[in-house]
Amino acid sequence: MLTTRFADGAPNWVDVGTPDIEGAASFYGGLFGWRFRSAGPGAGGYGFFQLDGRMVAGGMRAAPEQGPPSWTVYFRSPDAEATTRAAEQAHGGVLLRPMEVRDEGRMAILSDKAGVPFGIWQPGRTAGIDVAGEPGSLCWVELYTADLPAAAAFYRAVLGLETFGVPFPGGVYTTVNPAGGGEDSMFGGMVPLADDPTEADAGPCWLPYFEAEDADATVAEAERLGGTVRMPATDMPDVGRIAKLADPYGARFAVITSAPPRE
Repeated sequence: MLTTRFADGAPNWVDVGTPDIEGAASFYGGLFGWRFRSAGPGAGGYGFFQLDGRMVAGGMRAAPEQGPPSWTVYFRSPDAEATTRAAEQAHGGVLLRPMEVRDEGRMAILSDKAGVPFGIWQPGRTAGIDVAGEPGSLCWVELYTADLPAAAAFYRAVLGLETFGVPFPGGVYTTVNPAGGGEDSMFGGMVPLADDPTEADAGPCWLPYFEAEDADATVAEAERLGGTVRMPATDMPDVGRIAKLADPYGARFAVITSAPPRE
């Protein structure tokens, strides 16, 4: 699972772009107990979601021309400029060129060959999120893509990511981990769009998963708060109980109550 022992290529930040940051703060506050804190003047309305005083995500108001409401997953880069060049050479896109974020770090927004956006974060004073894998925090990410081999090759070239096929009921699940980390460092997966009708209808994306103490209760609360249930809570053997949701503005995410580790 994802941790805050960030390695190059691993997710180290996540944020949501929404037309109503106050409404989003109310939704995620009710769902996960997050509190939204503005990053201050000059931050363009950007702010931080905190859980018990620890940063778990970012958020900002996004205008319609910036695309639909969505979550963006960021990956650690030792050199934002070099990673951006690697994405261009691998036939990806550059949506936002590397820029300094005060003294906190450098960021860029890129897209893969299929047009799926993702971010990169080169740490300065801020390494990334403060907590991962605990209830209310990021614990897993999945790429839904129409061409899994092409996606795996792209992210290997750009971020050094490695993939492994893991036997799974009904087939094989492709896991993702940082270069040289092996399967023990896996933080996510890659899934063919054709294998998941829920995501096939919505289109390719990087989907963040947040840990939930009780997936069923979280689903019910999301509905009460105006969210949408895209996939009801479902048991996945040896993995946990998973549900796919969207916030009131359409940003997609998932929750999981993870199965206890095998002894």
